[in-house]
Amino acid sequence: MKNVILISTLFVLVLLSGCRKENEKPKVIYDAKSKVIAKIIVDTTQMEIADLPVQMIGTNYLIHPVADLNIYGKNVKTSYESTSSVNDMSFKISNYSDNEITGYLRNLNFQKVGSDSIKPLSDKPVLIQTATYLRSVSDKVKQQIMVYTLVDMDTNKDGKLDINDIKSIYLSEISGERFTKISIDFQELIDWNLIESRNSLYFRTIEDTNKNGKFDKNDSIHYHFVDLSNKEWKVSDYNPI
Repeated sequence: MKNVILISTLFVLVLLSGCRKENEKPKVIYDAKSKVIAKIIVDTTQMEIADLPVQMIGTNYLIHPVADLNIYGKNVKTSYESTSSVNDMSFKISNYSDNEITGYLRNLNFQKVGSDSIKPLSDKPVLIQTATYLRSVSDKVKQQIMVYTLVDMDTNKDGKLDINDIKSIYLSEISGERFTKISIDFQELIDWNLIESRNSLYFRTIEDTNKNGKFDKNDSIHYHFVDLSNKEWKVSDYNPI
């Protein structure tokens, strides 16, 4: 009897697993020209707020994280949720530690110390997950550089930017100027690493080479680096395999 129950349970689990895989939405939906054409639907019911500003050590700029309040409502649990709340709703939209801001942010606004002028990082819709100041190499490369991981395209065509879309990597100056994408469109960022001895930022991406809308073992992984001592931030490819 126990064996029958065990077999039945395993059958149900396999069936449910298969259903989940069938229901999984692809991360990229292509049109006839293999390009993504999707309009972001703006939810006018959302309330945009900013956290208190952050100043990276050794820099002359304040950074104001900006996000939608309802992402962090009392019924939504995220790794960035704060215990600071009013009427059971969290008003904390980001965390800051070790020269890095994390969250699900709609923008970052930059303000030079001593100035009242505030400038947004991006003039297009984005969803910023991390913003990291490369403090350890700033003196050597004579540039104060930020690196971002974010979503910048609605690749699954659901009308919004979220973690189900392709993640990209960008650089900017500490002022938010020269906001530059260094990964290739439709290639998913895997990870990045700063090699201080070479003053270089290394990163990996994966390309949906079989155009099935998903990233798997049948796709191609690409390896890149940027020499941060070069003012142009030129992306170079390399092959470690």
